Amino acid sequence: MWYLRKIPLLEGVDQTRLQQLAAAVEIREIPRRQVIYLPGDPGDRVFFINGGRVKCSKVTRDGKELTLAYRGAGQLFGELCVIDGTPRDEMAEAMKNAIITEVPRELFTELLQTDNRLCFNFACIVGDRRRQIETKLEHLVFRDVQAKLAALLLELGGEYGVECEDGLQIGLKITHQEMANLIGSTRETISLTLAQFKKKSLLDLNGRTVVLKDQEGLGAMT
Repeated sequence: MWYLRKIPLLEGVDQTRLQQLAAAVEIREIPRRQVIYLPGDPGDRVFFINGGRVKCSKVTRDGKELTLAYRGAGQLFGELCVIDGTPRDEMAEAMKNAIITEVPRELFTELLQTDNRLCFNFACIVGDRRRQIETKLEHLVFRDVQAKLAALLLELGGEYGVECEDGLQIGLKITHQEMANLIGSTRETISLTLAQFKKKSLLDLNGRTVVLKDQEGLGAMT
């Protein structure tokens, strides 16, 4: 019950329903870099993150990867199985040690059918994520690497940014390869582009830490 009450989507669900849910869910600890599910695995449950960070991505047979999104504490993932229950078509992997709550699809679907507010909030999440994917697709098709990387850095700054003396520090340690996977590029291209941004005094680099020094300049590139 304590874990379920910490999930924003479930706020407002009545006590009886929450108790029924608590009796059926499974809570698991997932070590960093462990795969939670792979393409083709059954779409038989919805996942909520109680702690840690999870990456959802598309992976080709030859090992190429496109990161769809990172999900953090309080968020859900694997939600599309609610629509039709078909097998997974993406991979989910813990990027940090994570605690997740697994809810059987049938139980979650029943809960949605009996709680109009919950159903609406769930639909809003699905719709918002659809919009994010459409925006990502637009960027992949129509923008060059510099524009895509600038937009990504500003997005990360908006979500994880912490004000510091030199600008806005992205409070999320992210590798060049992870950035590449997010915008459909290569690690080498990302490293070169970041070096160019640094030379133009748009940002500063300290290992895996990025400080945005000129957000307006980055914004002008998007």
